[in-house]
Amino acid sequence: MIDEVQKVPRLLDVVHSQIESTGTRFALTGSSARKLKRGAVNLLAGRAFVYHLFPFTTAELGTSFDLDSALAFGTLPGLLELQTPEEKADFLRAYALTYLKEEVWGEHLVRNLDPFRAFIEIAAQCNGELINYTRIARDVGVDTKTVQSYFQILEDTLVAYTLEPFHRSVRKRQSQAPRFYLFDTGVCRALSRTLNVPLNPSTYAFGRSFEHFVVTEALRRNDYLKKDFRFSHLRTKDGAEIDLVIERPGQSTVLVEIKSSTQVDPTDVRHLTAFCRDIPHSVAMCLAREPIPRVVDGVRIMPWQQGLDEMGLQLSPST
Repeated sequence: MIDEVQKVPRLLDVVHSQIESTGTRFALTGSSARKLKRGAVNLLAGRAFVYHLFPFTTAELGTSFDLDSALAFGTLPGLLELQTPEEKADFLRAYALTYLKEEVWGEHLVRNLDPFRAFIEIAAQCNGELINYTRIARDVGVDTKTVQSYFQILEDTLVAYTLEPFHRSVRKRQSQAPRFYLFDTGVCRALSRTLNVPLNPSTYAFGRSFEHFVVTEALRRNDYLKKDFRFSHLRTKDGAEIDLVIERPGQSTVLVEIKSSTQVDPTDVRHLTAFCRDIPHSVAMCLAREPIPRVVDGVRIMPWQQGLDEMGLQLSPST
């Protein structure tokens, strides 16, 4: 087993040789493939399987899962050993600093750390929103191409996801702004310096964190289950939007609204009915904190975990 293999890329030639000559099996781990991809190194094509490890899912946490804690501090494994909110906040601040220093600066992914440090705080504040590269570039004091490269660094180091806009045409998918999510709710709050902001139900901050958590949980489950679902978002010119559009091969497309409410107002989900008429072979679902499933104008309002399970993202601890 070789950890952080991206730090010594030439080891991959040795690994390749040993696989060919002795049949030795290796476990190669690392937090960034960017350096390997851009360094013209041996990527073991056809000889290696790629797996991603994420912060804990609800299935892995089992009965110890607590939604309020997950929204406030995320689900990184290191948090399990900590008891108090103060300890968890200190851990997350240190984690964010370590990422900046070791993963980005330590691997020379950026030439100047100061603009990137400013960028990543602004990016965390924009979590869950459409990416406006020009505005962020102006706030950071760099050009637009540099900001685009910064977002690519976050994706290459597995720290963020971008959801492309939904459209049947690949060309049109690329012509609209993607939506950005960091890989963990707690890390997002640490980078945006909001760990001390209380997450009280029915507040805007609570709703944003709940949406963030449900989106990342869905993405993690999809990866572990190898479902090959395509995730995107939808926003029309008049501002109507859908949080998640999930295209499932051989199945109906799921239009997902995410609400942190324990009692969803029917007027908040009726727009999904209209979208279903416009998108062939689609069904509408609202994932919320409601305890009992119900149907409103063809929209299934469901407890969020049950909804993820029923759309094909049921993950068991043994998966």
